[in-house]
Amino acid sequence: MHFDHPELDRRTLLRAGLGAAAVAVVGSELAFPAAAQAAPGADLGWIISCDEWGARPPADPLSISAIATNKIIVHHMAFPNSTDYSEEHAKQLARDCQDLHMDTNRWSDTGQHFTVSRGGHVLEGRHGSLERLQAGDRQMISAHCPGENGRAIGIENEGTYVTETPPEELLDSLVKLCTAVCRQYGLHAHDIFGHWDFRATQCPGAMFYREFPALRRRVFAKLGTHLSDVPARRWPDIWRFVGGPVVQVAQRLLTFRGYTVPVTGVFDAATVAAVQDWQARNGIPVDIDATLTAPTWETLAPELEKDATGIPVETVQFMLNSKGYADVAITGEYDYPTKKALKDLQELHGLDPNGKVSTTTWCALVGGVVRQSFQKN
Repeated sequence: MHFDHPELDRRTLLRAGLGAAAVAVVGSELAFPAAAQAAPGADLGWIISCDEWGARPPADPLSISAIATNKIIVHHMAFPNSTDYSEEHAKQLARDCQDLHMDTNRWSDTGQHFTVSRGGHVLEGRHGSLERLQAGDRQMISAHCPGENGRAIGIENEGTYVTETPPEELLDSLVKLCTAVCRQYGLHAHDIFGHWDFRATQCPGAMFYREFPALRRRVFAKLGTHLSDVPARRWPDIWRFVGGPVVQVAQRLLTFRGYTVPVTGVFDAATVAAVQDWQARNGIPVDIDATLTAPTWETLAPELEKDATGIPVETVQFMLNSKGYADVAITGEYDYPTKKALKDLQELHGLDPNGKVSTTTWCALVGGVVRQSFQKN
């Protein structure tokens, strides 16, 4: 199990311009923002509630976010790949996870909102998550991904998927759950991301991550979304409260553009200042939290032909390597392993496998979602 940080963090509480970011929960009595009262009434009876799997009560009062939910973040649990697909095993899994999070991590409750077992059973994680999903307004503040705990629904999936692919039972239920979350919160298939898109971690595992384009396509089909409603590119909206490889990509590209920033994957003050300066210089609205908005990414990332060299190529190689392409070395030279890995990535996302790095390929490379991915069969 990967370890993250406290659920009610100042990353959420200090979100500029949004006022109070949380409302307190005392026991099972939930206090809601005034605008969050209408429940869509979806049938979610297939999700096993905390009471049904025998959850312990939270150690501390939980809170509801006042920030709109804008994405789903998918995880693997780094638990064994069990061959017990029974409902009883799934309930024990939920209890074991809660024990780990409360007794070892010292969190108030289970970190994620929902859990999917290898047998395809879907369980509520953090208390209140199922009720909030039913209401379709605000989510419980969670503990699955620092910086995203107040605006991303976290789904843990039983197993470890660095070298193995999840079983069909799990994938089928994950599609069903993601579809329900999208419907209830007004999200889309292009709002599904992986944990490592916002944090330095191996989660959700390289082999699981390869399934994400197909996962999104299946959710897209179930939602009945029209292709014209999919943005050309949905970039990961990294901001000053997240970290990891994608942040390091931004730092490398800022270095290429002439800024002096440490290339650490930590979204520090120098990175904040550089992002905001880049936005100002390029006529892009300056984001108070240095969010890499779509125009920010698209002006920052240079298109690369096969004869490119230097920092941009090193950046591509770094990201490919971090996504499981172990044969790719960071050389700054557009070598054969780099081209081969790029072509594989492009094929996964429904792009022309030409080995060049267009703006669209950059988006797929850094964990974003591209429209072409939904046209691939």
